[in-house]
Parts: sequence; C-alpha cells; structure tokens
Amino acid sequence: MFVREVVGAVPDDWQDEALHALPNHQRLAIKACKGPGKSAFDAWVVLWFLTCFTHPKILCTSITGDNLRDGLWAEIAFWMNKSEMLRTLFEWQTERVFSKDNPETWFASARTWSKQADKTQQANTLAGIHAKNTLIVVDEAGDIPEGVVAAADATLSTQSEGDEAARETHKIILTGNPTRTEGPLWNACTRDRQLYWVKEITGDPDDPKRAKRISIEWAREQIRTWGADNPWVLVNVFGKFPPAQSDKLLGPDDVAAAQARTLPEVAWMHEPRIMSLDVARFGDDRSVLCRRQGNIVFPFKVYRNLDLMELSSQVAFEFGEWQAHALFVDETGVGAGVVDRLRQLGLPVVGVNFSSKPREARFADKRSEMWYLMSMAVKSVLAIPASPDLGAELLAPSFFFDLRGKMRLESKDDLKKRGLASPDIADSLALTYAEPVHADTYAPSYVKQHLVTSEYDPYAEERT
Repeated sequence: MFVREVVGAVPDDWQDEALHALPNHQRLAIKACKGPGKSAFDAWVVLWFLTCFTHPKILCTSITGDNLRDGLWAEIAFWMNKSEMLRTLFEWQTERVFSKDNPETWFASARTWSKQADKTQQANTLAGIHAKNTLIVVDEAGDIPEGVVAAADATLSTQSEGDEAARETHKIILTGNPTRTEGPLWNACTRDRQLYWVKEITGDPDDPKRAKRISIEWAREQIRTWGADNPWVLVNVFGKFPPAQSDKLLGPDDVAAAQARTLPEVAWMHEPRIMSLDVARFGDDRSVLCRRQGNIVFPFKVYRNLDLMELSSQVAFEFGEWQAHALFVDETGVGAGVVDRLRQLGLPVVGVNFSSKPREARFADKRSEMWYLMSMAVKSVLAIPASPDLGAELLAPSFFFDLRGKMRLESKDDLKKRGLASPDIADSLALTYAEPVHADTYAPSYVKQHLVTSEYDPYAEERT
C-alpha cells in the first residue's frame, strides 16, 4: 500500500511479493538477473522505513561509492520527488536523507569505504548502529566483502530483549546479482538460507514468473549466442550462481589434453601465422613472444633484461624470419615504446591495450575477452607446448562478474597478491586472439617488400 499510495508506483510481481514479505521477516535476500528493478525496490524499502517507523536509523552501502551514489541513492531521490508528502517530511542530501524535524535521530545514511581500506575498516562500514528501529540495505551484495555484512548482522544481536524487543524493528536487506560463489549473497542463499527470506528473480524467457522488465528478445539472443549453460548467461539471464568450479577458465585436464594434442601438418600449414609479444613492465624482467599458426602453438621465446630497443630488434628479426601475417604487441605501459619502435622499423604491428574495449559487450575489457577465446581453443582444438610454466599460468587466474554483469579476468596485480607469478607466457598466447586474422589480410607481401630476412641483423644499428 505504501508504494502505491505514497510513492505512486506500481510494483512488478516479484517486487510486490518481496514487499509483502518485508514486514514478516528480519532478513531478506534478493538474488536477481540483470536489470529487474532491484534499485527501485531498495529505494522503496528505505522510504517506507523512514516514513513508517519512529526515529529510524538506516544505513545503505554498495560495492563502491560511485555505485551507491549513481544507483540506490539516485533512485531514492527519484521516488522522493514523486511524492509531495515525502518531500515535505524529509530532506535528501548527497550522503543523508533525514527528517526535517529530527535530523540527528531520524535518517538514512550512505556508507562507503575507501579502496585502500583493510578488512577491519570495511567491516566498520555498517557496524555500531543502535536505535529502536534499524534498517541496513546492502546493494550489489554479490560483490560486498563478507566482513561488511557480518558486522551489520551482529548489530541484530545487540538490541533489546523481552517486551522492549517487541516494540523494535531491525532488518537487513541484501540485493544483488549472483556473480560469485562466495560472499554475503551466496551465504544468504545457501549456508544461511534458513535465516533469510530469499527471492530468486529470473529473466528466463520460458519462465511464466520471469521479471517483466527483461526483454524476451534480448534473453533469447544471449541464450542462442552463448548457450544456456554459459556462466555469463546463468548470472545475467537466469539469475543463477555460476557453477562453483567455473571461477576458472581452464582446469588441469584441459591443459594436459592441449599439451598432449598432436595435429597433422595439413591441419595448420595453410592457416595464418600470428605473432604476439607480451612486454615486461615496471620491474618485471620477462617479455614473451608467441607464434601460433592455426591451432598449433610453437615454443615460446622468452627475453629477460632487454631494454626496449634490444627487444624491438629481436622481435623484428623473428618477424622477418617467420613472415607472420599479423603481429600483436601489448602496448599497455612500457609496451607502447616497443610498438612505436617496431613501426619505425617498418613492421605492420597492431598495438593492443589490455584494458581497452572488447569486441563482445559481455566482457569487461580486452584482456578478459582474449583469455576467454584462448581458453575455448585450449579446451577444444589448440595444441600447445608441454611447458610446466605455461601450464601453471593457464590455471592461475580466476574470473568473476563485475557490477555491470561483465566477465572479468583476475588482474596481474591480484595474482601477485596471492603469491603467483605474472602470467606473461599465457598472456602472450592470449594476445594471438586479439583480432581475427585471415591469410590474405596482413603481412607476407608486406614483409617481402620491406625485409630481406636472410640478411637482417637485429643489432646492426647498434654497431654503427
């Protein structure tokens, strides 16, 4: 009634069900596909609690300050502006919404933590709230650190008891996409499910209870393109957690099979020859050159302790010897200098920025897309060298789904925090999937016009 009569909104079916469950449950968890109206629901709950309970204290948080400001906090402002009563009673500010008559004791507060915050600082975000009526709303709960919600949940145990408790109301609301098989939302839907009222929202085009805001045409297109069992489709279309083992692109058996795979020469000898270079950066001392022809990968060339000029000369020599159809170079960071030098030497190099926009919108960045394409090839058709280092690197990074529902590969920095080496060899292999390459597109004629491969001396310029 509040949403319809005060806010002037008409809830969708799932929102209506959750709103009716709200008065009867202390903890609610909303696990949802992409775009069903979670932020609107959270905003209505905040405004309901502000209006219907005396001197409430409400804390709201999300995975980042920007996400909280642009999502839930903006949504609260939107619905407040639709109600003359709410505008009369409350004032909206960038970090607080409060009663005009009791601003110090009757409020909703936006809470965030800095990117540099440790686990204790994160947990303190929602800790220490004391009042007779409290509400904690956690947006994007699938990605929130576990300690944040654990601290919030602990506040429920510090409230009054007996008759006094009957006059109090304390609630925790978790909403988010099921991006990870760990964390607060996962716990609420699995380990702690007996404590929560759980609503699972799907965009499945064949489910009669599907979220009506999700385009059936869009959902069918995603399923048709990527498959119903694809982790991205499971999260964004069906609102399901990805399989627990799917935080890795490759498993040990996949890598072992690719290292043992043999291909007849006829299967690859007429395919495009692709070279790629992952450039060592900022203190690292290993650059890696990969050569792939069709579905066969030749032994990698690893360079250590070379400056950019020496590295560029070595790569130019190898390019001339092999007459590749395409040369992709990681231009992130110091790699841009190698790209510039190779172009100066006359090579048709293509610079690739790992953080740039991918071709497919379901990926967070170019590196995630390249690794995914490479992993699909490793699982099915690629023959790779039996290198222990390569095998370990292919298995190292995990992937997850970010706040936009995009598939994102674990970064090199995060790998190092886990004590793992930078996957330079595997990155060089992934680079060969930066763009489609066709045999008549790129280099052999270019190479024949510009390089005399049998006489090319990579150090000639340094001796003159």
